[in-house]
Amino acid sequence: MATAVRDVMAKNPVTLSKSTPLIEAAKSMKEKDIGNVIVFDNGQIEGVVTDRDIVVRAIAEGRDPNNTKLEEVCSSGVVTLPPDASLDEAAKLMRDKKVRRIPIEENGKPVGIVSIGDLAMKLDDRSALADISAAGGNN
Repeated sequence: MATAVRDVMAKNPVTLSKSTPLIEAAKSMKEKDIGNVIVFDNGQIEGVVTDRDIVVRAIAEGRDPNNTKLEEVCSSGVVTLPPDASLDEAAKLMRDKKVRRIPIEENGKPVGIVSIGDLAMKLDDRSALADISAAGGNN
C-alpha cells in the first residue's frame, strides 16, 4: 500500500507565472486534462489556480480572462509537502488548512500535486469520493 505522497501524487505539475493570463491557464488545463495549475514565480510557489477559481473568482465577476492575471485569482498562503510526506500527514494538513490539494515540493521545485481525491482512493477506497476520483473526468 502507498504510504508516501510521491506514490499517489500527480507528477510533473503544470506551473505558470503569476503574470500569465487566465485564458492561457484555462487552455493548458484543457489540453492536459487537469483542473489546476501551480503559480510559480521568482523561484517559489506563489499559489494554486483551479478551474473553479477561474469560473468563480473571474468569469462570474465579469473579469476578462484575456486580461486577468493568475495572481489576481490564485489561492495564496499555499502549504506544500515534500514527496516523502505520509498520506496521513497530507490528509491532516488538508483538514487543518481546509484545502483540497497540496503542491509537492522537492529542492525548492514543484514536482507534483496531491488532491483529496488521490488520498481518498488510497486511504478509503470504498468512499464515494474515491469512486468519483477513480472514474476520471467527464469530457
